[in-house]
Amino acid sequence: MASVFITGASGMVGMYLTSSLLQKKHKVFAVDSKPNEFIGTNPDYSFTQCDIADKGTIEGIIKGNRIDTLVHLACSVDNDIDSLITDDVMKSSKACDKFIYDAAVDANVTNIVLLSTTDVYGMQKGREPIREDTPEKGSSYYADMKLTSEKFLNKAVKKTNVVPVIARVAPLYTAEYTQNLRDRVYDAKEDVAYIIREGENSFSFCCVFNLIDFINAIVSVPTSRYEGVFNVADTRMISAKEILDYEREHHRIGAVIQKQPSVNLVPISKQRAKTDYRYFDISMALANWHIDNTKAQRISTFRWSLKNTK
Repeated sequence: MASVFITGASGMVGMYLTSSLLQKKHKVFAVDSKPNEFIGTNPDYSFTQCDIADKGTIEGIIKGNRIDTLVHLACSVDNDIDSLITDDVMKSSKACDKFIYDAAVDANVTNIVLLSTTDVYGMQKGREPIREDTPEKGSSYYADMKLTSEKFLNKAVKKTNVVPVIARVAPLYTAEYTQNLRDRVYDAKEDVAYIIREGENSFSFCCVFNLIDFINAIVSVPTSRYEGVFNVADTRMISAKEILDYEREHHRIGAVIQKQPSVNLVPISKQRAKTDYRYFDISMALANWHIDNTKAQRISTFRWSLKNTK
């Protein structure tokens, strides 16, 4: 069984990942600034409560134990930070990335999995599927922060035997956590859900279980040469109508109004889009950019969708 070190272990992704790893009898070392429900429940689970910037503590855990895979989830929205990305958050992320990667290299960790984001691709021209070699045009602080983290990782492991795995993950959802879905069909300014035409416009998301399966596949074969950038997203896009129907079925949405589509793909509020990860501009509703997960499917099945997520 593998030995896995998780940063941001008490966030949403960290909790699902921990549960899955422990069920598979892996040994888990975890850190987070907040406690969680796994503490004291399993001899294979070792938790340390500390800030992600606590260099001495984190380096001590990595270097003091045999770690096969380091999964870096900290400093990621949908896991443990707010959607508003500030300069302080970006500076903290840079500092933490550097010492965490360096410690992993010094400790001969087999591979490092970084939770990144499909936001790095930004606005694209045309309707071609977005693949891993698509130019990065992200213009938000969060995209900048994650691209920097990717670059730090690649630099740290260069000329070493550590295998880097960068998971560019589409906005996440679970059966209970649907905020990212709602953001695509809800106008916060008018406080109302909306639909354009028949709601056929679609978006790429990622069921959290597809992400967990992908990480599990990396952990299970740590000495493989799975490395580089992978788009981690559901195989099938989700339409606006499906989101509205799903939320209505679970009594989480009220009246829906119909809106006219925008004729261009120019954000209405560039500054808001730059700082707030969750901000979705209605002018982008018809972009229909598909995140292609073909490369990642060679590692995992991506069997989860909105229809079978429980």
